[in-house]
Amino acid sequence: MSKRICIWGDSIVYGGGDVEEGGWVNRLALYLRREDRDHRVYNLGISGEITTETLVRFEVEAAARDLEQVVFAIGINDTQHLVAENETRVLLNDFSNNIKELITKARKFSNKITFINLTPVDEDKTNPIPWHTNRSYNNERIENYNKELEKICQKEKIEHIDIYSKFLEKDDYKILLFDGLHPNAEGHQLIFEVVKDNLKL
Repeated sequence: MSKRICIWGDSIVYGGGDVEEGGWVNRLALYLRREDRDHRVYNLGISGEITTETLVRFEVEAAARDLEQVVFAIGINDTQHLVAENETRVLLNDFSNNIKELITKARKFSNKITFINLTPVDEDKTNPIPWHTNRSYNNERIENYNKELEKICQKEKIEHIDIYSKFLEKDDYKILLFDGLHPNAEGHQLIFEVVKDNLKL
């Protein structure tokens, strides 16, 4: 039986911005297939999703796939600033509680759990985002949520993959972004390479 890897997340997991190979998750699936690895990758990314919504659907989708490995790459939409309301879409404390609850739920299905942290944005293009002018993103909030995620993973002894720092290692990480928020093909390729090299398959 093939090994089932389920990856939950938002539009970046779904592949938004990569018009060449459909995103880093699809690149991972193609790589494993080319390597003749006995793995099946399920892309469970939904555009616009926040951690609160992932919690609602997680258990049903996990049970339906009889998974062996859980990967979460979720949270950047939690950091959205709602301009008119002058509030963050999911407050940091609520994000923290949601991550902890996702871990609790995931442990019912597998002890192989990985979180991938949030990518940086090009603030010149995300304050606000052109396709939804009541919403904006900035890197200070993203960094705060990444720090909270890493802290929880360390405490819970959960595998954590740092994508954010890999983007910032580039001379200009903004060239890895399609629209200021979603990675382009090159950005998705970078995420794929970091995940491939660090995910314990």
